[in-house]
Amino acid sequence: MRVGVVTFPGTLDDRDAQRAVRLAGHEAVALWHGEHDLQGVEAIVLPGGFSYGDYLRCGAIASLSPIMTEVVDAANRGMPVLGICNGFQMLAEARLLPGGLVRNASGLFVRKDQVLRVERASTSWTNRFEAGQEIVIPLKNGEGRFVATPEELARIEGEGLVAFRYVGENPNGSLDDIAGLSNARGNVVGLMPHPEHAVELGFGPTTTRMKAGLDGLELFKSALEAVAA
Repeated sequence: MRVGVVTFPGTLDDRDAQRAVRLAGHEAVALWHGEHDLQGVEAIVLPGGFSYGDYLRCGAIASLSPIMTEVVDAANRGMPVLGICNGFQMLAEARLLPGGLVRNASGLFVRKDQVLRVERASTSWTNRFEAGQEIVIPLKNGEGRFVATPEELARIEGEGLVAFRYVGENPNGSLDDIAGLSNARGNVVGLMPHPEHAVELGFGPTTTRMKAGLDGLELFKSALEAVAA
């Protein structure tokens, strides 16, 4: 499957995301923020970093870039779209996902191996997990605190849109310990932790299931199964 990975000015983890795509058995296709051509990809990854220097709000300027017009249209047609960290912020700014991401409650940049609980295992990016399963994914962000109005938060919880929740510690003060969300259809998922940094033996956190940091790889493999289905 051809999976597009979009690069914006200030993106840091596009090469890591491309490598994760290849390790999952897909073809990684580099896409540029200033273009409108998705090059026939079947899924899209918005990687982490500091797009446009994080000016205005994280992900706000990137959400208005030319490529995002095509990403929004593709997502609305049902194409699998994954937003990682800065990519999650873009999805929220583009209103493909509810709520928003703001400065961590501590005011500090947080970097750690984070335990997550998979809350929704029926999305295009989580179908290789089981609901309630705990995984370990590296986290690195300064503006990862999920916020929403009380009404919006009630809708998110009521409709089962929480994809991942922090376990053991809430590293950034996110409401309801929310680490990641999906849209109602399940083809769009955003999360603050970085699954592309847990895809290769010896280069990711060691998990309680002794898989030596391969939990992130399951997200990228899930997309293939979702499209094939």
